[in-house]
Amino acid sequence: MKRPLSPQTALIHNDYQAPEGFGAFPVAVQRASTILFKNVAAMRSRHWLDKTAYTYGLHGTPTTFTLEARLAAIEGGTDCLLAPSGLAAIMLVNFAFLHSGDEVLIPDNAYSPNRDLGNWMADAYGITARYYDPLIGAGIAELIGPNTKLLWTEAPGSVSMEMPDIPAICQAAHDKGVLVALDNTWSAGIAFRAFDHGVDIVMHALTKYQSGGSDVLMGAVITREKNLSQKLSLTHMRLGLGVSADDTSLILRSLATLKLRFDTHDASARHIASWFKTRPEITKVLHPALPDCPGHETWKRDFTGAAGLFSVLFDARYTEEQTDRFVDNLQLFKIGFSWGGANSLCIPYRMQTMRANWTEQGQLVRFNIGLEDPVDLIADIEAALALL
Repeated sequence: MKRPLSPQTALIHNDYQAPEGFGAFPVAVQRASTILFKNVAAMRSRHWLDKTAYTYGLHGTPTTFTLEARLAAIEGGTDCLLAPSGLAAIMLVNFAFLHSGDEVLIPDNAYSPNRDLGNWMADAYGITARYYDPLIGAGIAELIGPNTKLLWTEAPGSVSMEMPDIPAICQAAHDKGVLVALDNTWSAGIAFRAFDHGVDIVMHALTKYQSGGSDVLMGAVITREKNLSQKLSLTHMRLGLGVSADDTSLILRSLATLKLRFDTHDASARHIASWFKTRPEITKVLHPALPDCPGHETWKRDFTGAAGLFSVLFDARYTEEQTDRFVDNLQLFKIGFSWGGANSLCIPYRMQTMRANWTEQGQLVRFNIGLEDPVDLIADIEAALALL
């Protein structure tokens, strides 16, 4: 335009373009709702589904595309979709592959909101949700019926820590044409190669280890079959799921240290879990890397590492009031539900209200071991145990 623009218009339109040649390690944060097209022909020729071009902020920017590609590569997948939380990622999978009259099988030790989502789908959408013994292995074949379309797994259960036989479950499910989805959050994609063990769809709560900072909510769904990816992408669009480029940049920043942090969580947690086994107050330590944890042999066969999350069972002589006081008296361990960050956490659970067939005696307390010195964490636990 030849004539000068008004101040208001000049606030929005100007001719400045940054010079080319700027390079830096961090991925640029591209925030956008509106994506610009060079001309009408370009607008009409772009398609969002295959991610070969940009069409609208909800479908992604260079920032989100980069994170998706890196997460897929970690898992050995080809396609990834981001969601606002881990639970949103679970919902995305369910809504992509389940319809009224279908059935989904969920392990009895699953992440509690996944159970709640299953119950809600049954009440609101006529989708049957049934819960199975996480250690059932190949026996899952007997539970699969003609309406079973999706089978969820979680390795291990995030509270009671049983480790399922994923390859056996996948083989039985695939023999009957059923898809298997895995919540692989515990291993962060680092310690378990899900696709290599038969899983069809991998879900992560990026809120945990991928973030590492206890400050981001995000989830991911990863596949390596194009037909599954397209169904998920269409559902992702119809549900209007999107994530912040700023949150995405925080996870991108953390990925470089993911394995270093994971290995440190792992080493410290094993050290503290082994120490717990020497304590008379504790009757069982539920950590998949320990020989007496349910599913340990499966973990030993299929996994290359463990995480910072495990649980302990107190001797039955201790009441809930006493174990609650133990948690309250911890100084370095804070009380909080999430995990995967630098800070150690502790939560007591009422297992009888969570699991219909829970038979273990004693109060269960779950620990997330952070990045503090394990010597200091043990001293904190020891002091709290002394006050039981």
